[in-house]
Amino acid sequence: MNDVTYIEASRRLAESMITSGGTTPEERLAYGYRAATAHRPQPAAQAVLFEGFQQHLTHYQNNRQAALELISMGESPRDETLDVAELASYTMTASLILNLDGTITKE
Repeated sequence: MNDVTYIEASRRLAESMITSGGTTPEERLAYGYRAATAHRPQPAAQAVLFEGFQQHLTHYQNNRQAALELISMGESPRDETLDVAELASYTMTASLILNLDGTITKE
């Protein structure tokens, strides 16, 4: 979802992933997945998240203005100590996590 509220929620999860989720992208992605679903990601899901994160990171490192626009959405202030490209990349990955069927529904 591209609604400002969802982007802002994704950014807040991304900030938590960066500040509390560990030191490596793999740890941070697993942290975000677990925070949203209450489960650890399966290896295949972890690989998809990591690949998507890497693609977003490359994009936002080359387009920092787009990264800044993305992470500036919403009313809550962003953590300005975090790198804009990294935060935007985790924001996009967090958005994917928050839109997973396993996040939205409980079976």
